[in-house]
Parts: sequence; structure tokens; C-alpha cells
Amino acid sequence: MGVAMLLDTIASTMPDRVLVGTRSDSLTAGALALLAGGGASVLRGADAVGFVGVGGSAFPTGLFASALAGIPFTPLNYRLPAQQIAELAAGLGKRPFLIVDEQCAETVRGVPGTVLTSPEWLAAAGAADPAPPRDIDDERPAVVLYTSGTTSKPKGAVLRHSHLVSYVLQTVEFGSSAEDDAALISVPPYHVAGVGTVLTNTFAGRRMVYLPNFSAPDWLELVRAEAITQAMLVPTMLARIVEHLGGRPASLPTLRSIAYGGARMPRPVLEQALKSLPGTDFTNAYGLTETSSTIAMLGPEDHRAALTAVSPAIRDRLASAGRLVPGVEGQIRDESGAVLGAGEVGELWVRGDQVSGEYLGAGSSLDGDGWFHTRDQGRFDGEGYLFISGRTDDTIIRGGENIAPAEIEDVIVLHPAVREVAVVGVPDDDWGARIVAIVVTEPGAELDAGQVKDYARARLRGSRTPDDVVFRTELPHTPTGKLLRRELVRGLRSDRVDV
Repeated sequence: MGVAMLLDTIASTMPDRVLVGTRSDSLTAGALALLAGGGASVLRGADAVGFVGVGGSAFPTGLFASALAGIPFTPLNYRLPAQQIAELAAGLGKRPFLIVDEQCAETVRGVPGTVLTSPEWLAAAGAADPAPPRDIDDERPAVVLYTSGTTSKPKGAVLRHSHLVSYVLQTVEFGSSAEDDAALISVPPYHVAGVGTVLTNTFAGRRMVYLPNFSAPDWLELVRAEAITQAMLVPTMLARIVEHLGGRPASLPTLRSIAYGGARMPRPVLEQALKSLPGTDFTNAYGLTETSSTIAMLGPEDHRAALTAVSPAIRDRLASAGRLVPGVEGQIRDESGAVLGAGEVGELWVRGDQVSGEYLGAGSSLDGDGWFHTRDQGRFDGEGYLFISGRTDDTIIRGGENIAPAEIEDVIVLHPAVREVAVVGVPDDDWGARIVAIVVTEPGAELDAGQVKDYARARLRGSRTPDDVVFRTELPHTPTGKLLRRELVRGLRSDRVDV
């Protein structure tokens, strides 16, 4: 069946439905299908396709053309140094085909293979006769995505056609979008959400509009200008929008829903966003590259209930990832592999048809029963809501006790003078680790280390109170919003802060 089926199905039933672009410059489903078919002919003889760019019509065309040709599609992080991009591109195979935005062309200069700029690629695909239909094995690799590498060296996650198609069919109703629906895409193409949103919006029949370089004013303006109805954001983007609004309600009459994910969402940011966008539904989408995107969702009704609830258990669900999507199973296990009960914190394992857990050059990481170790720590409550407390690699072991940084961060960030906080552990001869809170204050706010410690101590056990507090003007994040804890620890050591 393959990923190309998702486009073929919508193109054969709704050929005039606009799928990509602005209202003045767009591609219909039929036109995108023809371009992808022509692109598959252009790709004849290639081993794999790499994409280096920010999005636009060249991206979905390349994705579906690769699927029709039966070769893997690899979006590369255009923000990486040119040498690293070249190394990744050179690893695509003996006969790679590279599609690059014009501003990224220099980064792949000298890489063996065929290189076309995005306009050249679209022109070639439009001029070529569509490739004859092929029966693509569902178990062939469809997409290879490099993980962010926030805790280790990036790895190439292999997503086969069966994984991606399963994800879409389990989470999206075919042709469910209205003709005037439009999704604003701000996540980069090399992120799993960048791939997933092309597949899900295509199958739903929803127009996709790209915002290549995010800024809060540009995002708000494009939502208004293009009558955007759905959008997906990472937490740092939503924080910038809330900051830009400055407590004012946003005037976005067409915007019906926002999905957010990719990193932990600070609760104050989410609460302010819910107030600034009262007519917009919010959905938290939790997933990993290795699981073909979303595996758990906290829906709009859950957000509304949590925001107004009297019960602490229901209020706390605003910090959860929601419930697992259909077709995905989850378990919380301890370090020995024993399955834990509701409320117990351990390591999250998941299983389902959309779960890959396979890496280039390393094969599958699934256990004998098909379970994938996410390396995220978390727990399920009694109603099946999933709470993620961080990566297992981030765990602070202090005096023999395992401490998840999120336990402390979720408390300190509620201080009215705190804009953002990260908690890390640094080596300590006596306790094994010292807890350090790195705090970014609200503009103009006055706060000292003692006040932060007192605030935490009043709300947490003594062992969770930070030993030290360091103030910074900002915290390091990836472009997709993930906190770079390793950089924070390195900075503490290089600064020789008294921690």
C-alpha cells in the first residue's frame, strides 16, 4: 500500500482540493499527485533522497515522489554546520539525490550524486511523465529521520511504510477537513512532526501553509492573512506568542485548534495561552521519532476540564501527555523490567504497528515481544493519563535517591518571578550529585537564590530543594524546543560556578 496511497486516495476522490500553499499560490491534490508521479520518474536510479530546506511545496513533493519510487526520503537539519550536513548527505547511498533550498545549496557542494535546488526539482518533476504505478512493499523504508541528539549522538531512525500508514489510519479520518480548512506548519521538515503533518493533513484533505522562519508577529499575521484553522507549535514558539501578546486576547477568529508538542510545556505558558486564545482548542501531542510521531494525546476537553477543575488530580492532568492513541500500548517498567502499577514512576515502554524502534546500521531495538524502550521516565494515573517526567539520562541520583528534574522544575516555574527554569545534577563527593536550578526571571523581576530555595522547600521534600541556584538570561534549546541540558552542565563547569 505505502505512503503514496495517502495522496493517491485524496487525489482520486477530491482532485480539486487545495493541499499546499497560500490562497494565491497553491497546489491541488491532483496537481500534487502529478508532480509526485513526475518526481518519481526523475528519481529513477537513485538510492535515496535527501532534503535540505525549510519546507514549501518541494518538501511534500519529494516525500511522495520518493514513496512512489520506493526509495527512502531523508530530511536533513539545515541548521547543522555545512560539514555535518555534507557527511550525512554522503551517507545516503552510492547514488543519492539531493533536493536543497537555494540558500542551502552551498552546504552540499561537493557531495557525490545529483543535486537540484527546490525550484529546479519542482520544474523537473513537472516536466517529466509520471512514473508507472509500482507495488511498494509496506516493509520498505519510507523515511529516515535523525534524532535530535540532545543526550547522545544523532541516530538515523528508520520509519517503514507500514509504520507511517498505521499512524495515519489510526489517528486521522479520511477527507475529514472542510474545503476552507488550513494548517499552518512551523515545525521544521527534519522533525518527525514535519513529516507526520504532511501525511495527516494530506489524508484529511487540509491545505498546508508553511512558515519557514518563525517569529510571533509573522505567525499571527499569517494566521489572519491565510484564515488558518489549525496550527502546530513547539512550546518555545507558543511562549513567544504569549509574550508578544502581553496578556491581550489574540484576534484570530478562524483559528480553531492548536496542537503542541516536541518538548515539555511550562504550565504558566499553557495557562496564559488558554486565556489569550479562549476560542481555540488545545491538544498536547506526545511522541517520538521512533514511534512515527504521536502516541498519546491530551485533547481539548481535557484541557478545559483541567483548567477549571477543583480536584487536584484533574487539574494536574494539564501537565500530562494525555492518553495513548488507538493501536498503541504502554507500560511503565522498573530497571529490572518488572511492570509497575498506576501512580508508580518508571521507564516508559510502548508497542504498536506505528512503532519502529529501528536505527540505521544497528537494526531493531524492540524486545522479543515488540516493545520499544522510549527512555522517557513517567507514570500512568488510574485513568490512563500519561505523565512524562523527563529522560532517564536526565535523572539525578543524589544520596542513592532518583530525582527527576521535572519534579522540581514544575514547582519552581510557578513562582511569579520565574520565566523559565531547568534543573540539572553536577558531581558531588558527598552526595553523588548536587541539584542546581538554572533560572531565567521575568523581565524586570527581582529574585535571589534564597527566595528560589525557600519557594521550592515549602512545596517539595527537603531532598528536592536545589542546593544551588544560578541565574541566566536564557536557556539553550534546539530549534524544536528541546532543552539542551548537556550545554547547561558544561556551562556550569566552564564558568566554575560555586556549585
